[in-house]
Amino acid sequence: MVRTKFAAVAAATALALSLAACGGGSSDDTAAPSAPMSAPMTTAAAPSSAAPMAGAGTQFGPGCAAVPADPANPGSFDAMAKVPVASAASGNPLLSTLVGAVKQANLVDTLNNADGITVFAPTNDAFGKIPKADLDKVLADPKTLAAVLTYHVVPGKLSPSALAGTHKTQQGSDLVVTGSGTSFTVNGNAMVVCGNVQTANATVYIVDTVLMPKS
Repeated sequence: MVRTKFAAVAAATALALSLAACGGGSSDDTAAPSAPMSAPMTTAAAPSSAAPMAGAGTQFGPGCAAVPADPANPGSFDAMAKVPVASAASGNPLLSTLVGAVKQANLVDTLNNADGITVFAPTNDAFGKIPKADLDKVLADPKTLAAVLTYHVVPGKLSPSALAGTHKTQQGSDLVVTGSGTSFTVNGNAMVVCGNVQTANATVYIVDTVLMPKS
């Protein structure tokens, strides 16, 4: 009888141990599985915040569309960049009146031999704004004509970022440029219609009005 009770206790104990080993009824069965390892992070390259300066290295303005696009044309931007400023202007269809005035004032060599200048070059239409009688009078007076033309020239090749401000001209008087980016006005009324045009010795800003020095 004692041996029978001992066997029953032993069997019950073995069963309990077996259930514990199998995890039956254990609260660990509800534990959430461990989270998978995160994928390696990839960092996208941030876009560059250094945008090119407005107009830097390129021409700008509505008047530039009238400049010949064919690089072989002497009036194209590519051709103008290879020769000094007076020679460069002679091939540009926007500037034929200016070229004639420069020749009349004997300034071709002066402009071509200048070492680093900025020229505000009036278009043919700019000269057309001047009453013919007044224009003819100026063209017939080399001294006055030279004064007017050299008023359009300032020392140094001014980039668009350096254009705004007051500049001493070769004539001796100051001119004032206002604006920024691709929009500039000279002396309050002459608009730059094609800017940052490069020649071998000058930077040219083509304007829609002839600049007149104060007498």
